[in-house]
Amino acid sequence: MVDLDGTLIRTDMLHESALRVLRDNPFDILFIPYWLSQGKAVLKRNLSNRTDFDPNSLPYNRDLLAWLKQQQTQGRKLILCTASDHSIAISISEYLGIFDEVMASDGETNLAGKHKAEALEQRFGHAGFDYAGNSRADLEVWQSARRGIVVNASADLVKKAGAFCEVERVFPSASLDFAGWSRVLRVHQWMKNLLLFIPLLAAHQITNMDAWLYLILAFFSFSLCASSVYIVNDLLDLESDRQHPRKCNRPFASGLVPAAMGVVLAPLLLLGSLALAQHVGGSFLPWLLFYFVLTCAYSWSLKRLMLLDCLTLAMLYTLRIVAGAAAMSMELSFWLLAFSVFLFLSLAFVKRYAELEVQLLNGKQKAHGRGYYTSDAPLLQTMGITSGYAAVLVLAFYLNSDVVIHLYQTPEFIWGTVPVMLFWISWMWMKAHRGEMHDDPLVFAVKDKASLLAGGAFAAILVIGTVGWPW
Repeated sequence: MVDLDGTLIRTDMLHESALRVLRDNPFDILFIPYWLSQGKAVLKRNLSNRTDFDPNSLPYNRDLLAWLKQQQTQGRKLILCTASDHSIAISISEYLGIFDEVMASDGETNLAGKHKAEALEQRFGHAGFDYAGNSRADLEVWQSARRGIVVNASADLVKKAGAFCEVERVFPSASLDFAGWSRVLRVHQWMKNLLLFIPLLAAHQITNMDAWLYLILAFFSFSLCASSVYIVNDLLDLESDRQHPRKCNRPFASGLVPAAMGVVLAPLLLLGSLALAQHVGGSFLPWLLFYFVLTCAYSWSLKRLMLLDCLTLAMLYTLRIVAGAAAMSMELSFWLLAFSVFLFLSLAFVKRYAELEVQLLNGKQKAHGRGYYTSDAPLLQTMGITSGYAAVLVLAFYLNSDVVIHLYQTPEFIWGTVPVMLFWISWMWMKAHRGEMHDDPLVFAVKDKASLLAGGAFAAILVIGTVGWPW
């Protein structure tokens, strides 16, 4: 007897079904309390009837699965015995092709804990079966079993299972260390929130200590909000991530972290973000809320709409700059806004282009969960390069404005930023064209030597233009 949720797969199909309903038919979530009042089996049946899934994409416990296949070749009868709905269990059983039979919840009886133990004992007798499980609810089943196989469980649960029956095999759970938590929160993505400081630097107010204090609070507020949204995005995008060669290793997609933990963690991070935002000056809080709403809209639907997804990504990057100016109660420059929109639109196209190239290499014609075909890649490349060069053109116009003369001591040196930007935009697209681009262009840029050198040259030119040539 093999349990499904948390045992054969590193996830829970009840949680996954609820998340799919939330994503595809959000108003149906309102029926969950009513279905649950009629019993957990009724809830599972209704959720499974409203969702579809690909059994191929689920995060299977590969070690357990390999062992089960070995047991099958030795003539051991395998039965998938799960509290998940029967339709889900049948689909997974047919895909794997190793089970002789399926026992599952049927819309009336929730086959878990006591009910599962009674059903198995009635069918096979006391100590007439071996059982593979993972949770405390399985202790009642191990009480009736001959032998137990304990999967993804703590040492304490292994000990308790051993008190009821002989433990034949233990498959340890993967531990979530600091690096794992960092991936859950996507701490490496926090570097994007350094864009909040751009208005401070652009306005040459580096000595404004009050502004620094507000911006540091704003940075952490934005970072917690972004982590909350990243978790929501990961939970709603599980199936698409699992079909991606790199994103399949994300904590929620791989099953390293239960989806239920993400459902609890996301609102807590958002509350922490809002608490910090209360201490930031200006109109920072409304812009933070707008960012949150827009990112949620992106996660739910906009990322599946062709072109609108890239425009939204460009807006989300630009919103960080707008929020930084709002935290300082500073008026934002038209030039900075225009430059940001075109630049980030180009980077958004880089991101989509790189994703399509990966899908093309894997023999797919369409990106799962996105509005693009792999044949769209050349057109995205054209639009992205055009947007990047438009950003450089805006920069050139800005350098010819009266503002530059007032801000910079030697404004003629600032023209050196134009060839640097032309090089960097061209370099990013060249790397994307060669299939060497990361899923996130900014993450790629901070690890790429040429991009770091370009950034250093850009900053050096601005410093020289500000303080003057030293000779």
